[in-house]
This record gives sequence, structure tokens and C-alpha cells, in this order.
Amino acid sequence: MEKHSLATDWDALVALTTMQISVIQLENGETRIRQEFPAEEVVESAAARIRPILLNGDACFYQKALGAVGYFCRELPLDTQWVKATRAEWQVRVDPSTPQEAGYWVMISDTVTGENQGLDRHKLAMAWIYGDVVHHDMERRQEGDAFGLSERFRGAVPLIAWAMVGTIELLNYIRALHEDGVLQLRQEVLDEPVALETTTWEHNGELFYAPVGTEAPTTATAPLPQDWARLGKATDLSRFRTELGGQLLHAARSPQALELPHPNPLRDPGPKDTTGAR
Repeated sequence: MEKHSLATDWDALVALTTMQISVIQLENGETRIRQEFPAEEVVESAAARIRPILLNGDACFYQKALGAVGYFCRELPLDTQWVKATRAEWQVRVDPSTPQEAGYWVMISDTVTGENQGLDRHKLAMAWIYGDVVHHDMERRQEGDAFGLSERFRGAVPLIAWAMVGTIELLNYIRALHEDGVLQLRQEVLDEPVALETTTWEHNGELFYAPVGTEAPTTATAPLPQDWARLGKATDLSRFRTELGGQLLHAARSPQALELPHPNPLRDPGPKDTTGAR
């Protein structure tokens, strides 16, 4: 959660947890109601990350983590009080038991059939998360279908934002307990990478190839079987094709090659050479 792009602006993320509505009085007497949200794809990726935190059957379920913190802080009154307050707030924000706790209720009426329907914000949010995004839950999807995608999305944003805020705050609390010696965690638990810093895959090493059907190495350190050859500067790269006939390997400039000054310093000097190791 902490590495998600929505969390880079903490104040903006916290603002998404609240109902921020602008109203404009129009000349015809009507009122225009407006809410602005992040791009749908950004919220979708956040929903995918918070999904296991919302499910009580998953090991990283928020309430399980909070319960574990409460156990280790059971002799510390202030920390115990914080855990209880946090549990209650999470329950209301993420899993409300009444429509009133959900924040708002949307009601619609079909002027042709006379059918009336109503759904609270939390159910609309669940319909978007589990019906539109991370699952295709037909029951939730059908429940929120009549209200449209926009209403389901509008209901989901505050829930997802609050789940992110609550999760990050709990993480920071765990860090503080670790620093104070209340929790004794392995350092790798806190240092383990959870998000990629770059999506360019690049390694230096030797690249070997063999005809299709050649015996493969049994392990990463085992000697190469017969008919494997090392790729070198003289190797004809055009021989490497995908199953659909596309070019698999492409020659690129060596990263050791000297780069001449470019008249336009804002332009990228060019792609780096990438090689793969067996």
C-alpha cells in the first residue's frame, strides 16, 4: 500500500476517504453536484492490492494483523486503547453493519416500471471491487447493476482510500513497536522489496543457445549438454525467431561504448544493451 502511487500524496489520499462534494447553483434553479476522483485504472490497481487485506480468510487480513499487535501490547494500556479504537474505526469504515454507517444511500426509480431500488455506499463499493474489478461476483454485480458503473466506482473510492490509510498507519505503528523493542521482527521482514523500482529487466552474463528440442540443463550450475553454444558478437541474431515468426533478439549498442555529445541534451542517448544469463 505504501508504495502505491495514490499514497505518494498523503493529504490527497486522506481527502479521498471523506465526502468532498462541490455544488454549483445553476441559472435554471438546478444544482450541479460534482465529485472528482483519481483515474479508474489507478483505483483498480489499489483495489487489487487491498483485496487480501479485506478478506478474513487471508493471512494478511487487517483485523488479524491488528489482533496480533493487540496481543503483544496487552500489558501496555495506551497501545491497547489504540488497538481497540483502530479496530472500531476500521469496522465502521470498511465493514459497516448499517446503511447509516456506510455514509450515504442511493435510491433510484424506474419511471416506466415504477420499480424502486436503493443501495448504500458500502454495497455499491463491494459491487465495484468484487463485481467489476478483482472478481466477477455475479451476486454483488447484479445487486449494483441498476445503479451503473459510475455509482459503484464512486462508492468504492472512499473505502479503498481508507483501507490504504488504515493499512499504512498500522504498518507505521508496527515499525514503531519494533523500534521500541515491543515487537522483535526479523529485519528482512521490514526490508523485503514489495514493489519494483523499475520495470526494465536487465542482467549481465553469458547467453547460450541450442536448437529446439536439445536437452536442457538439469540445474542452473550443471554443465551444459552437447550442442549448446555461447552467443557472441559474430552470432547471427536473425536465426532467433518466435513461434509466430517475429524477431526474438535484437542488437543494441554496448553500454561501454563512448557516447558523443548530442546537440539536444534532453533526448535519451539510446537504449542500453541487455544480455541474459543462463
